[in-house]
Amino acid sequence: MLPFFLLFKRKFVIIWQIIKVGRASARYHHGKDTMAKAKETKVEAAEAVKETKEEIKAEVSKKVAEVKEKVEKAAKEVKDNLEEAHSIAEGVKEAVKEDAKERIEEAKEHIDETKETFAKSGKKSKKHIEEVKAEEERQERKKERAAEEATVKPKGAAPVTRPKIERRGKKYQEVAKLIKKGEVYSLKDATDLAIKSNPVKFDASVEIHVRLGVDPRQADQNIRTTLVLPNGNGKSVKVAVFAPLDICKAAKAAGADIAEDEEFLKRLEKGTIDFDVLISTPQYMPKLGKYARLLGPKGLMPNPKAGTVTMDVAKAVKEAKAGKVEYRVDKQAIVHIGIGKVSFGVDKLVENANAFFNSLKAQKPASLKGTYVKSVYMTTTMGPSIQIENLYN
Repeated sequence: MLPFFLLFKRKFVIIWQIIKVGRASARYHHGKDTMAKAKETKVEAAEAVKETKEEIKAEVSKKVAEVKEKVEKAAKEVKDNLEEAHSIAEGVKEAVKEDAKERIEEAKEHIDETKETFAKSGKKSKKHIEEVKAEEERQERKKERAAEEATVKPKGAAPVTRPKIERRGKKYQEVAKLIKKGEVYSLKDATDLAIKSNPVKFDASVEIHVRLGVDPRQADQNIRTTLVLPNGNGKSVKVAVFAPLDICKAAKAAGADIAEDEEFLKRLEKGTIDFDVLISTPQYMPKLGKYARLLGPKGLMPNPKAGTVTMDVAKAVKEAKAGKVEYRVDKQAIVHIGIGKVSFGVDKLVENANAFFNSLKAQKPASLKGTYVKSVYMTTTMGPSIQIENLYN
């Protein structure tokens, strides 16, 4: 018989073994249940996934169908718009073609109308016709402006215009008091009064203005000539000579400032004009024709009537230096000439004035009927005018 503690120990071991077997059995059965549950859960999850996939697939198919429908609708609208735009473009293209065709036809008609034969000069010349058209257009514009002013702008009070003498400077008004309005002076008195009524500080020119009864449009009444004033005109004149070399030497000796042959043309080529009078010989005039547009507007083109086209160049130079002046009648039938400076004094100015009037008398046209000299006035630079008694008819 085993001792008690050993007996007890065997019992304990047996019990422990039984407990272990029970635990293992429990674990086995528990694991089996867990596996079954897991299997069931897995099946349920698979079914859920399958259902979810089907739902998503159905939803995606639905969305794709909706998008496809919208795309088809938009494509149809774009197609309709393109067809409409194309039809509009075709219409515009046709309209532009028609308009361009009409314009081309109008331009051709206009060109045919403007292809006129013009005369070289006269009323049927192209220049005259254009001037007439321009004048007609100007008159039309003038009438339109007048009509606008008459309709739009109401007439107000008439503007107050000051007398002409009040609009002058103080010095002019002072010297103007020396001249009696409406009085006619003798040549000597007028010259003395012109010197006294000079309002400027510098040595002013004394001028005579004569209104004639000629018609400048008539060739025989178009007065133009030259005159050598006995006492000169008070101006330093720079004289240029364009002539052969031998004549240039004589011109230099006579006092010419410039006397050149072919070198003179180089000056004109550059546009250099540093002279007041140009003298040339007849055989050299064709060479100056090229520069007529340069010299003509300045009054420097040599002219036989002015004595600047001559074979006696030395004499012409001396006359130009001595105070030779040219005068001619303008479009208003008035002759203007300067007879000297205020510093000359009364006697010299009167002598120059008498020389001018004698020359003017000699130029009276034979075909003139009526009064030759209508009025004579004398003045200084920027000074008041003085009427001279008319004794020169």
